Order: sequence, then C-alpha cells, then structure tokens
Amino acid sequence: MAERPSRYAQVLAWLDRHVIRRFYTERVRRIILQSLPFWVASLLTGLVAVGYEELFVWAEQISFTWIRAQPLLVFILTPTAFVVAWWLVVKLAPAARGSGIPQVMAGIELSNPATYSRIAYLLSMRVAIVKILSSIVLLSGGGVIGREGPTIQISAAIFRAINRLQPAGWPQLSRQIALVTGGAAGLAAAFNTPLGGIVFVVEELTQTHITRFRTAVFTAVIIAGITAKALLGPYLYLGFPKVTASTGWFLGVIALVAILCGFAGAFFAKALLWVNAYRRRFRTPAAQAGWVFGCGFLLGGLTFLIGTDAVGTGKPIINRLLFQNDHLTPWYLFPGRFAGMALSYSSGAAGGIFATSLSAGAILGDGLSRLMNVVPANTNLLILVSMVSFLTGVVRSPFTAAILVLEMTDRHSAIFQLLLGGLMAQGAASLVDPVSFYEQLKTGFVHETLAQAVSSEPSSTSESTD
Repeated sequence: MAERPSRYAQVLAWLDRHVIRRFYTERVRRIILQSLPFWVASLLTGLVAVGYEELFVWAEQISFTWIRAQPLLVFILTPTAFVVAWWLVVKLAPAARGSGIPQVMAGIELSNPATYSRIAYLLSMRVAIVKILSSIVLLSGGGVIGREGPTIQISAAIFRAINRLQPAGWPQLSRQIALVTGGAAGLAAAFNTPLGGIVFVVEELTQTHITRFRTAVFTAVIIAGITAKALLGPYLYLGFPKVTASTGWFLGVIALVAILCGFAGAFFAKALLWVNAYRRRFRTPAAQAGWVFGCGFLLGGLTFLIGTDAVGTGKPIINRLLFQNDHLTPWYLFPGRFAGMALSYSSGAAGGIFATSLSAGAILGDGLSRLMNVVPANTNLLILVSMVSFLTGVVRSPFTAAILVLEMTDRHSAIFQLLLGGLMAQGAASLVDPVSFYEQLKTGFVHETLAQAVSSEPSSTSESTD
C-alpha cells in the first residue's frame, strides 16, 4: 500500500502545480523546486539554533544560581543530572551522545544508496530532540559542555528530514549535499560566523571539492545566519576586544604559545579517547550508571572547590579575560576545567567541546602570557591565538578555528597571527596523534551504524548532485 504524502509534501506539490509552473520556464522551475526545501531547512535551522542558544544560556544560569546558593548540592544534583542526561541518550537515541560532529561525518560517509537507509540512526529528528534534552539537563546540573557540535548534528537532521519530505518527482540535491549543507548552516547559526561555516565544510566535513556544494552551502549559511541575526540582532559571539596586532619578534612568542596550546589540545583529545575506551569496560547498565554517577560526583567535587568557573561553557571566563582585564585566574583553573570537560564528555550524555575548548585555550593563553611577562597590550592577542591553537589541537581544523575566532571578535587586524597560531598548533598536535579526534570517533559511529537494523524509513526519490 502506497504511503500517503505528508501535509508538507502536499503543500509543496500544490505550490508547484498552481504557482511555480505558471510563471517560470521548466529550467527555472527545476532550480526553484531543487532549492526551496533547502531554503525552508535553512530557515528552520536558524530558528532552532537561536532557540537552542536561549535554552543553553538559561540552563547555564540555572547551574550558576543553585551552585552559588547551595554549594554542597553539587554532590547530589551534578551526579544526578549526569545520570539523567546519560539515561535519556541510552534509552531513546544512543547516537545523540557526545559532540555531534563525528555523527554528521559518519552520515556523510554513509550517504550512498547501499547504506543511506541506516543514517536515521545518526540523524533523525528523534536524535535531535534527545540531543537538546540531554545537553540541557547536563548543563543545568553543572556539566562542562558546549552547544556548537550538537547544533551541527541537529541542523543536519533537519536538512535530512526536509530533503526526505519532498514530493515524488521533485528534483533533489544529493543526500550528501543535504548533510554537508546542514552542518555548515548549523555552525554559522550557532556562532554567527558564516565564513566559519563555509570553511568548516571544506576543512572538516568533506574532502570532496567545494564546487559540488558551493551553491547549497552558501545559500544555507546566508539564510540560517540571517534568521539568527534577525532574532538576536547584530551581535558578535565575543564582542570587540582590544587587540594590538604585533609583528616582529613577538611572532616568535605567538608561535611558541601556539605550539604549547596545540600540544595541550591534542593531549586533551587523547584523554577523551582514552576515557571513552576505558568506559567500555562497564558493560552492564548498573555498571555504566555507576560510572556516570562517579563522573558527576568527581565534577561536583571540583565545582565545590573551584566554584562556578569550573562549570558551564566557559564563555563568561573568556569575556572576563578579554574585556574586564581580569588576568588573575588561579593556576588550578585550567587543569580543573580540563578535568571537567573530560568528565562531562565521558558521561556519554550529549554535549559539545567547541566552546569549552575555546575557554580552555583562553585560560591557558592568559597563564602563559603572565608567565612570559607579556605586556598588557599584547595579552589579548595571545589569548585569541591560544583559543585558536587549543581548538586546533583538539579538532585539527586550523583554518576553521582561526576564522571562527576572527568572526567572533571582528579583529581582522589579527588574521595573520591567528592563522599562524592555527598552523603551528596543527603541526604540534600531529606529533601527538596524526589522526584527528573527530576522525577516530567517526570511524566508530560508522561501524556502530552499520551494525544496526536497517531503518524502515522510506527512501527519497530521484536526486541530483548540483
């Protein structure tokens, strides 16, 4: 029995029959029909990204409020939140755990006719909803996570869903382009960094030449970004810090700091991989729940000792360092947040590492600048370079990291220093592990997805590649 078209597909078919066909030639009609679903998906991505950001800010403030009011509750509420966030993922959508970027990379690799039906395991709307719920629970309970990686997975799920809902007979962009474009739109809307979204596609999500994706990616990034900006107004993720773009001998200091932060980021990625491998030893549900509770309890102890600086995304810390001239962060804050990030990620709940890596890099850069007696005029530049370098050490995307920090701060005068930092960090991190953190996780998700039962979702109809 043929499946009845969805209401969305019926509306699109009516629009095509009664409006588009009457005003445009067949060639123009084909372009419109091919692009319209992507415009809808981009608009939805912008709306969801803004809503998700508002939820994240609310959850972070909730955690700050109760931790400051009742510090001892960290030994109860934090491990409880860890267990609840983990349980949501395990019971409802196992592929919602962690960042989300490796899942999108795995989905792109599996977007061929033989395996496409299995991608629902990685990128369904069910996964997207669980991703949001789990990450909000974890953050409100005192987790150390970000929302950027999860936003990318959620965005790719939206694009995949819209792509599948098109009426039969409509020309479609390829399934791979749908996922790649969704990832770009998600990052652009999450950080308000359109160039960062484009570079991210080229550098991280796919090795295919950009000409296959350029129109879809550029359009999606523009629409998602404009939607987010229309709701939030013109804003920068980190504002306008004062930066003196020094050259000459100071480039040597920048290179040294970038190498050290690149090593630190790479060792952090190795620590996450090691903890992930270790937690697999716990096979029974009771043992796994005990592991998750233990991670939450340890993080609660760190929070009790350090305070609210130990939890959350770390964005308030970055703002304090860049704008309030507060360069008196204690020496133990970096190792404390390093451990908190690892404990939160190893819980198996949903949560990203982009924003938290940026904050870790800022803290490390501030400490190094004080250790080297860098003059205050150059401290902010060193902090920005350290953010780029630590993130590069973790994700191995130096150009994406540099462009993201550039667009977050609008400090174009420092672009060459940021790029230098990213490249030096990339070289240092490659000495620790030649394979990136996301690539290693992607391989695991590919195998995990192929081991699942074939999805019962109906496959899409004809598709095009441009």
